[in-house]
Amino acid sequence: MQAAVNDPIDTPTQFASLLLAIRADLGEPAMLWQFIVLLLCLGLGWWVQRAALARAAGREPTTPHSAARRFGQNSLRRVLFPLSTLALVVTARWVLARFQTVPLLDLAVPLLMSLAVIRFVVFVLRQAVGASGWLGAFEKVFSTFVWGVVALHIVGWLPDVIEGLESVALTIGGQKLSLWMLLQGVAMVLLTLLVAMWAAGAIERRLSDAEGIDASLRLVLMRVTKSLLVLVAFLVALPMVGIDLTTLSVFGGALGVGLGFGLQKIAANYVSGFIILLDRSLRIGNLIRVGNERGIVKEITTRYTVIRASNGVESIVPNETLVGSVVQNETFSDSQVSLPLPFQVGYDTDLERAMAIIVEVAAAQPRVLKTPAPKAYLASFGDNGINLQLSCWIADPQEGTLGITSAINMEVWRRFKAEGIGIPFPQHEVRVLPPLPGLVPATEVTPTR
Repeated sequence: MQAAVNDPIDTPTQFASLLLAIRADLGEPAMLWQFIVLLLCLGLGWWVQRAALARAAGREPTTPHSAARRFGQNSLRRVLFPLSTLALVVTARWVLARFQTVPLLDLAVPLLMSLAVIRFVVFVLRQAVGASGWLGAFEKVFSTFVWGVVALHIVGWLPDVIEGLESVALTIGGQKLSLWMLLQGVAMVLLTLLVAMWAAGAIERRLSDAEGIDASLRLVLMRVTKSLLVLVAFLVALPMVGIDLTTLSVFGGALGVGLGFGLQKIAANYVSGFIILLDRSLRIGNLIRVGNERGIVKEITTRYTVIRASNGVESIVPNETLVGSVVQNETFSDSQVSLPLPFQVGYDTDLERAMAIIVEVAAAQPRVLKTPAPKAYLASFGDNGINLQLSCWIADPQEGTLGITSAINMEVWRRFKAEGIGIPFPQHEVRVLPPLPGLVPATEVTPTR
């Protein structure tokens, strides 16, 4: 047994012999010592990882780290636990092998080494796809799944597991689908999806760096490319594992009809989203009004558009609404908009002077454009005074109009007050007429308690 342990372990047969040795030693003090040592190594490896992460989090870098250094630090975090545990297990195995056989520790070495390699490879693939890719959320799941398959292969149990999975089968038409075939299909789909997402990420980076392409067109090209690559990944992966797609055509057709009726609105929103992105009628940063919603377009997706109002409230508007209704785009071709402001003065006011003051106040505001110049108009004759209206233009409506309106109104009020121009307020005139001849005055009625 000692000679078998000291030989290099590189075949499933040797691992099977290790498992037999472990089984034979169960209940012996030697196996108990190995379990204790392995648990101690795992605990110390976990503590080393926690301590290293806590120390790294406590250090605030004075300058941003380079991309290569960040890659090295992040990859080290993934493999720190298995590598530190592996070093401890190798040391403990060397010491303990002087006194007894150590089949359990011999088996733990390749398992920990494969775990470190798999975690590093999955992390590198995640970086290739993109830090915000779908692989980032499932990195640990993928690593654990792949390591589990490798571990089964190492201990020699994989053929038995495959045989058990193949015994669970389902017949659909003329196609026999086993659980092992389905798992192979899932694995192949994930692999092709990974390649597709990597290609999509590379194309997105090229499009992002391209100059002269509109932002909306760039966005729709990215999403169409990603959708096509994902579709191709599915169409390529399933036949590679023996799943005939023609056998699923009837089922897919029925499912498509059902989803078509049930998801009609969602499909309409997606189609409308592509229309908006392609015809560029709406762009990020436009100030629009649709129905009762008015605000700046902050995000355009294939299903909805986010509009941020001046008070900070964000409205999620379905794209179908934007395509099927009238949308006022205040910054579609030109960001200059007119800002009408009403004023009212008394009938005894010098109108020329009042209008000149209004124009002077508007022209002094930095947000008001010089061309076209501000102008004042006599709008109408009201019940309480003469209605004047100021017309001025601004080039940044996305910054809001309440601030500029308040500034102009305050300065006009100060100038009117300084020059004695009154701003009338609502008033009613009550006239008491004498009774007409022949009419008897009404009898005064005294209220009683």
